[in-house]
Amino acid sequence: MQTADFDYDLPENLIAQTPLKERCSSRLMVMDKKTGAIEHKHFVDILDELKKGDVLVLNNTKVIPARLIGSKIDTQATIELLLLKEIKKDTWECLSRPFKRLHIGTKITFGHDLLVAEVKEKKEDGMVVVQFFYEGIFLELLDKLGEMPLPPYIHQKLEEKNRYQTVYAKNSGSAAAPTAGLHFTKELLEDIKKKGVIVTEITLHVGLGTFRPVEVQDIKSHKMHSEYYEMSKETADILNLANEENRRIIAVGTTSTRTLETIKTKYGIFKECSGNTDIFIYPGYEFKAIDGLITNFHLPKSTLLMLVSALSKREYILKAYEEAVKEKYRFFSFGDAMFIK
Repeated sequence: MQTADFDYDLPENLIAQTPLKERCSSRLMVMDKKTGAIEHKHFVDILDELKKGDVLVLNNTKVIPARLIGSKIDTQATIELLLLKEIKKDTWECLSRPFKRLHIGTKITFGHDLLVAEVKEKKEDGMVVVQFFYEGIFLELLDKLGEMPLPPYIHQKLEEKNRYQTVYAKNSGSAAAPTAGLHFTKELLEDIKKKGVIVTEITLHVGLGTFRPVEVQDIKSHKMHSEYYEMSKETADILNLANEENRRIIAVGTTSTRTLETIKTKYGIFKECSGNTDIFIYPGYEFKAIDGLITNFHLPKSTLLMLVSALSKREYILKAYEEAVKEKYRFFSFGDAMFIK
């Protein structure tokens, strides 16, 4: 299967640059994964689509201000780091720019030496491993010195930082938001629970895969970067009971999906665990964990579009996207939503 098989035409004016004033006022396309039939609704209507006994799985990761702009201590040259994954305490894998100016031992200062990074390893594709040196609390320094790493297709400044966080974000560590969750308000989640839907959480810290396009022709040659995940015993027990009782498990976002599928594939059941996943889901994949997916509209030729195509049929998904363009849905991170059921 070729990367070009997942291309579609998208007018640039449909790429949402800012979030809507009300989180749950976005539109919702509901699609039957078996027939491809679609309905046009609004996100608040997700309440009608969910049934008593369903399990809704949220990714509670929290985006950190992961974009740091500093300068080399020796030459004062400007260096940008995007923090992607903490390997061990104070040691991070980062995307760097300009990569060629960095060498093992290079020191970069941020905020007049409030934070100093030393390059410990140079990898491929702009990746470096750095160790940070500082006094105080690292996340507090990031809040002071870092910027929210918005995706490259968003060109407008975000007025409220919290709009690139879900209302249930709690575990810090992501370089990007799990954007399907941005549509939920606390009130809507309460209404969902009152209906008898069980809401539970996992964590997957979103990393480099979000920022990297598929550059190979044959999708099987694409390598996913790994991302850290964890699942609690409470969530595992909820999901295993849902399986036993044949109740639906609905993932909010591709990140929740990848976590659930990773664990179910590895262990055959859900269990308390943590680790790193580089699972790549594309058509032909047999889903083991989820029955439905709430997601946004994804970039052409992206691994996320390949994942949603695997849950239904590529032809159905591309037809739905064509309809979304025709109906002027808003696309990508701050865009509208889709429920594949």
